[in-house]
Amino acid sequence: MSLPEAMSYVEVREPGGPEHLVIAQGPLPLLRTGEILVRVAAAGINRPDLMQRKGDYPPPPGASPILGLEIAGEVVALGPDVTAFTVGDKVCALANGGGYAQYCTVPASQALRFPKGYEPARAAALPETFFTVWANLFMMADLKAGETVLVHGGTSGIGTTAIQLARAFGAKVYATAGTAEKCEACVGLGAHRAINYRTEDFAAVIAEETDRRGVDVILDMVGATYFDRNLKSLGLDGRLSIIAFLGGTFAEKVNLGPILLRRLRIMGSAMRPRTAAEKQAIRDDLLEKVWPLLDAGRLAPVIQAVLPFTEVVNAHRMLEHGDHVGKVVITFD
Repeated sequence: MSLPEAMSYVEVREPGGPEHLVIAQGPLPLLRTGEILVRVAAAGINRPDLMQRKGDYPPPPGASPILGLEIAGEVVALGPDVTAFTVGDKVCALANGGGYAQYCTVPASQALRFPKGYEPARAAALPETFFTVWANLFMMADLKAGETVLVHGGTSGIGTTAIQLARAFGAKVYATAGTAEKCEACVGLGAHRAINYRTEDFAAVIAEETDRRGVDVILDMVGATYFDRNLKSLGLDGRLSIIAFLGGTFAEKVNLGPILLRRLRIMGSAMRPRTAAEKQAIRDDLLEKVWPLLDAGRLAPVIQAVLPFTEVVNAHRMLEHGDHVGKVVITFD
């Protein structure tokens, strides 16, 4: 398959706001052992992209400096030692960077086939959130059927994925969101009860809903400002999984007593620093346990907007404003 010498990609001119994103031209990325080269048809927008754009989340050594952590498209070349895919395969993948470009290299071990009936924009909305939710909610926090879970940020990409996955695997789901409309969306996705955090105290609601027993698991992206109430909201042997710090990293005047009294476990992780082997283990678990549900239409990514990559500035602004429900995706010619 003949390939061009140059590609269009989104460049961060300098750290700062969305207006610092510009369309640039540059060479195609070089294939390394174990990687595939994908002609990108669509890429998902995620909060880590916004952080990197601001200069707050630098790529790890060896990763592409170009933004973008999830893509979907067609395999156009194979690196050494790649046997699981062939040229022409349609894949979505968790990228280590470089997704906001017409071509992107990704480890073959982080790529997945399109679910049945999916087109690129829909497939591109899967990897980052499904890898993150599966790793943190199921592999680390060990959520089981019959348990209860509280999902903060229920209408974010992470939240809409977590609600659906938890419900699909037999958990009872509570969620928080910032408007009545967003709460209604959470219930529509399978939440038993959605809590408007602007008008209700989620800890008080959880206490009432569970007869003061608390929930088994909390998936949290807020951090410091929720930490005390999260501890209050967990039941015996409860697990708190923290994946972001939108409400800060330093918690003050927190009562740590519940950790001992109720044998609580507190954990957290980021996806990008994980090793290739860890990401492959998550990928393999998703293919075995989650992809059949996507194939069958039992769950699906929620997409707020699909924009051409030339409107990436608007895509970032949309995510920053926080009015979206689900994912924002950009597409390439």
